[in-house]
Amino acid sequence: MLRVGLTGGLGSGKTTVSQIFREAGAQVLEADLVGRQMMEPGHAVYDAVVRQFGPEVVREDGTLDRKRLAELAFGGKRLAELTKIVHPPVIAAEENWCRHVFTQNPSAVAVVESALIFESVRQGTVPGWRDRFDRVVLITAPESLRVERYVERMQRQGTTQSAEELAADARARMATQMPEREKIPLADYVIHNDGSILDTRRQTMHIYTELQSAARVRE
Repeated sequence: MLRVGLTGGLGSGKTTVSQIFREAGAQVLEADLVGRQMMEPGHAVYDAVVRQFGPEVVREDGTLDRKRLAELAFGGKRLAELTKIVHPPVIAAEENWCRHVFTQNPSAVAVVESALIFESVRQGTVPGWRDRFDRVVLITAPESLRVERYVERMQRQGTTQSAEELAADARARMATQMPEREKIPLADYVIHNDGSILDTRRQTMHIYTELQSAARVRE
């Protein structure tokens, strides 16, 4: 089995590339989804977030007010506090998932999609990425395009924020992430997601062929 980290900044296109990998036959886990599940009431991560950030991040129905939590984490410069709570159990869940995939298929390509593979290591909340992944794939795109994608995505979800507010939110989130120029030398593969979907698919499939070969060698 080959453990692959798939990462990229906000609006880079991780969901699109993940789907291409999935359609090609890779096993894919979305770290963001795992984190969201752990932040539901009844989970230890939820309890820890409420203790750290207070009742103002809890809605009347008991669920987390993710918008308010994001404002505190990004606007209030408290992201390190949040990642210290969320990242370790999410990483543990990823490792358990990889072990399960390996049990089912020793030659599988197991892809973990996570926005903060490099950042979490820099913050010191999880082990180094080389301890977690055999290969790392980075998705890149110009900042202006990434902001545009974020605004469009949030508008499709029915947000009440204006385009200007969403763009400002996108830039605030990007400011907490490592610049792409620092990530590129750390990655094994780079997908430039600033063209057509066909071009992105071509790049992704080329990489997947190499990942499959490496997985078979490690079997």
